[in-house]
Amino acid sequence: MAEITASAIKSLRETTGAGMVDCKNALIEADGNEQQAIEILRKKGMATASKKAGRIAAEGAVGSYIHMGGKVGVLVEINCESDFVARGEEFQQLVRDVAMHIAAVDPKYTHRSEVPASDLDKEREILRDQLKNDPKNASKPADVIDKIIDGRINKFYEENVLVDQPFVKDPSKSVGDLVTEKIASIKENISIRRFTRYKMGEGIEKKVDDFAEEVASLASGN
Repeated sequence: MAEITASAIKSLRETTGAGMVDCKNALIEADGNEQQAIEILRKKGMATASKKAGRIAAEGAVGSYIHMGGKVGVLVEINCESDFVARGEEFQQLVRDVAMHIAAVDPKYTHRSEVPASDLDKEREILRDQLKNDPKNASKPADVIDKIIDGRINKFYEENVLVDQPFVKDPSKSVGDLVTEKIASIKENISIRRFTRYKMGEGIEKKVDDFAEEVASLASGN
């Protein structure tokens, strides 16, 4: 059995935000392997989050992040159960991290439930056509094709849904995993409620001058 050192416990705690005892037990269970210990803590954290999911989270904070010299800005609302936790540094850091992630990655939805069924149907239709047009899939049964499509739909979620996206500061976990870790650490229900992302000039139809036409106009004296 591997020796579980104080530095290993400290490192795991800093990575996951879990308690010292939980970190030590996870390392013992994982025989000193930090990555396996992280997975163990995540699974336990998810169980903790599930127990707290029904509890009302009506407090929290609206955080902001401005990036690229004012070219991109984000507002995000994250909820917790108490004002005391909302004002704490750990929760405030979570709000800042999520706002920064949104600015960098540009998710389209907060949760999977927000994705319109029509968008999913369209995505499935496109994927099915792509697979049909690939000769390698000609002999594959329908249930196999469906499984491939399901896998690619999960990829669609990872690219477009905030809580499913790999966290920009640590792609080994999702934004949802980050929230789960904070639930386990803070001991309150936490949820990302909504966000808005602004990009300078987005949606404005910019005038594109036709250089050749301009030159012709100057030459003719008009």
